[in-house]
Amino acid sequence: MEDQDDPVTPLTGPTLDAEGHLTYVGEDGRRYVVVDGVELDAEGSAQVMEALQAAGPLLQEIEALCHGWLDLVVDSPLLREEAMALLLATLETVLEASADDSVDDDTPEGNTTDENTP
Repeated sequence: MEDQDDPVTPLTGPTLDAEGHLTYVGEDGRRYVVVDGVELDAEGSAQVMEALQAAGPLLQEIEALCHGWLDLVVDSPLLREEAMALLLATLETVLEASADDSVDDDTPEGNTTDENTP
């Protein structure tokens, strides 16, 4: 049985289901909810779909780059699953760090603390 924490590669782009949840179909054929508990009204759903459609070509480019990266790394002693886990962990770390940076950028200068200040 698969570990619940293992990432599942999407086979489809994200879509909104009938209940307004953002979902995708994974490589295992199962449907996954991207953000559970978030319900969108008609206007919110339209905004999300518009953003996803606009981002479609970029997502396809990212997907192609990821496949290229995997092809290169799999030539090493890493198995494909290990290379994919490394890629996903790296992307997650980079994206979390950039989110942290943007939060730090929003912090007013007067509210920062210096570790050397008692």
